[in-house]
Amino acid sequence: MYPYTASANGLAACVPPWAAENGKLLDNLKNPETRARIINEAMDSTPGKPSYCQESGPGPIMVVGLLSTPSLAKYEGWRLDKIADDMHKSWGEAMADVVLTSGGRAGKVTFSMTDENVAMQLRRPWVVIGTDAEGFDPEGAKGLTHPRAYGSYPRLLGKYVREEHVLTLEDAIRKFSSGVAERLSIPDRGLLRAGMYADVVVFDPNTIIDRATYEKPHQLSVGMREVFVNGVEVLRDGVHTGAKPGRALRGVGAGMK
Repeated sequence: MYPYTASANGLAACVPPWAAENGKLLDNLKNPETRARIINEAMDSTPGKPSYCQESGPGPIMVVGLLSTPSLAKYEGWRLDKIADDMHKSWGEAMADVVLTSGGRAGKVTFSMTDENVAMQLRRPWVVIGTDAEGFDPEGAKGLTHPRAYGSYPRLLGKYVREEHVLTLEDAIRKFSSGVAERLSIPDRGLLRAGMYADVVVFDPNTIIDRATYEKPHQLSVGMREVFVNGVEVLRDGVHTGAKPGRALRGVGAGMK
């Protein structure tokens, strides 16, 4: 898991899966009859029916990824219900319009969790930490994205270890180092000992914290001193050295047929 109360994926996750089968989502949204069926199912909140975005509703959904579509750019960061109001349409119709007009590139950040539940899940001994995020260059990145791309691990160490005492420092580190390597069956990484690849992070436990927010996500965390990847220093006093010694890690399924 990642230590945030919002999730993120494509806005097209609001449509029933059959509508996107065989890469036909955009074609289906262009067909009036199929489009009507998609919207009807997407908004159907009848108990027992599949839920796509009905459970959260449009209010907690922040729409992102629209800056590359001029006709939609003004809606970047708007909640889906406000977009629907501005378009004078139902939220299902507005969702379909945005997905189609953006060519399926529109994303969403959904505020559907609570701090209490996040803390409860973090305490579970079997839970390990990931970001579930893309990588960005903060100097050139534009538009909104989930702050997990920049702050997941510093947030865990600053907020949930130092400030709120949800986890011990040792357990937090295990959850995003050896715990992940063991879960994914990645050998020779995740521990500091002879024979392992030298992936080392040196941080200040008294200052480390995330700075990225949902409104301003492209902000680097603070408190990192040095980072070594495969034994090569890539961060020195919080500044990238320019070295790029990383390599692709192949899982246990690599090469299997």
